[in-house]
Amino acid sequence: MTISTTKKFAGVVAAAGLLVALAGCGSAPEATPTESADAGSEAVEGFLPCMVSGTGGYDDKSFNQLGLAGLEQAAEELGVESIAVESNTTSDFAPNIQSVLDQNCTLVVTVGFDLAAAASEAAGANPDVQFISVDDIVDTDFDDETDFPNIKPVIFDTAQAAFLAGYASASYSTSKVVGTFGGKPFPTVTIFMDGFRQGVEYWNEQKDDSVEVVGMDLFTDAFVPDPAAENASRGLIDQGADVILPVGGSIFLSTASVIRDSGKDVALLGVDADVYETEPTVADLLLTSILKAIDVGVSTAIIEAGQGNFDPAPYIGVLEDEGVGIAPFHDFEDKVSPDLQGELDEIVAGIIDGSIPVESYLAE
Repeated sequence: MTISTTKKFAGVVAAAGLLVALAGCGSAPEATPTESADAGSEAVEGFLPCMVSGTGGYDDKSFNQLGLAGLEQAAEELGVESIAVESNTTSDFAPNIQSVLDQNCTLVVTVGFDLAAAASEAAGANPDVQFISVDDIVDTDFDDETDFPNIKPVIFDTAQAAFLAGYASASYSTSKVVGTFGGKPFPTVTIFMDGFRQGVEYWNEQKDDSVEVVGMDLFTDAFVPDPAAENASRGLIDQGADVILPVGGSIFLSTASVIRDSGKDVALLGVDADVYETEPTVADLLLTSILKAIDVGVSTAIIEAGQGNFDPAPYIGVLEDEGVGIAPFHDFEDKVSPDLQGELDEIVAGIIDGSIPVESYLAE
């Protein structure tokens, strides 16, 4: 069983869809729909899928970019137009959702945990519009009596994939210290960190080792590269970490900059997409990336809805269906232990059959 899901992320660098940055106050500008190149599966009449990004924007080399790729893939297959709008701040969320509703979108995809509240409120107020909420279970029981059947969660048990990355990081580390930090303490961020820690702990159990994880309670309160992300990265290196997992959109760019400035041999881990492919400027630093197939989950849900088969049941990506995974080691292939790949394959099998438990808020 291969642990790579790279094939699912091919082509996400090109963002051909229309991106409209909305100010979050006053009237939202109208977005001109983009028309698909070919007609694939037939869509129901009038189907218009739309997307609202999280604050990282569609060029985050991460989850927003993957979400946009899923929208574009689905629109192309269905032969329909699509609209995408970009959020700069959290105050943009509700106005951006309303802007696409005003443009007669029949399905609205919101990308990111922090959009879930605005999405569920809009779903309740617009029962004839379908919604897809990426990265949140979505609590639609506002009054414990009304549940909205028009919103579908698309979520990923990334703890399973992060477990593999934690094990690989512990195997690679010579300082016996690895580090992590997140953008905000959302469950969809901490699930990476928790899985990473469990993978390191599993390595220690199996190898009678004592690799330490630092930074588990470290957050920068943003999903963009900034001084807070630089300070967090610098602090982890100062504690001796020689592998760092930054979780939160493009904050890995701050970590990469600090690694280069430090002059130390520190490896970087990417999240969501295969960052080796989406951001080649940091490729030489990447041990691997923790993948979640947001583009596949989003495009599948949109296509089902477009064909008249909208299903509000949550989609949960796991290792077994390649909804999550880790990328190849790329430039680090010759730097990791020759036994590591075989050990990871065994761990994948153990996680799938349940013999190696991985705890997360999504685990049954």
